[in-house]
Amino acid sequence: MYIVSACLAGIKCRYDGKSSENEFVMRLIKEDKAFAVCPELLGGLKTPRPACEVTIDTDGNRKVVTKDGKGYTKEFEEGARKTLEFAKKKGINKAILKSKSPSCGCGLIHDGSFTGALTRGDGLTAELLIKAGLEVYTDKQLEENLNKKI
Repeated sequence: MYIVSACLAGIKCRYDGKSSENEFVMRLIKEDKAFAVCPELLGGLKTPRPACEVTIDTDGNRKVVTKDGKGYTKEFEEGARKTLEFAKKKGINKAILKSKSPSCGCGLIHDGSFTGALTRGDGLTAELLIKAGLEVYTDKQLEENLNKKI
């Protein structure tokens, strides 16, 4: 079983009200091999919502903010916590998450400049799931890993 980003499962829950439908994830859902979750919705945010990116404040703390500086760190942390709780409750140890997202990005995320630039790092949910021992893949890694039976 997998946890998958709800937007990859065709649910229109992205910040812009769209989905990022992924054929492989859609198949997992149809075959009852995955549960779709949106950490941002679990954290209390609505769709649509302002675009957010991860930044580092002057004290070295990670923050999730909009382009105009409004903070959403608490909501993103809450969504990450609830996603992990759900995974533990269901005994799930693998996740397929939306790349580059401040919640779900794994390995590369937007750098906080709102220019489309990327930096090494993980979104808040991906980071928490990895720390808890889950195997985390992004939609961008799917094709690379399909032959390895992720």
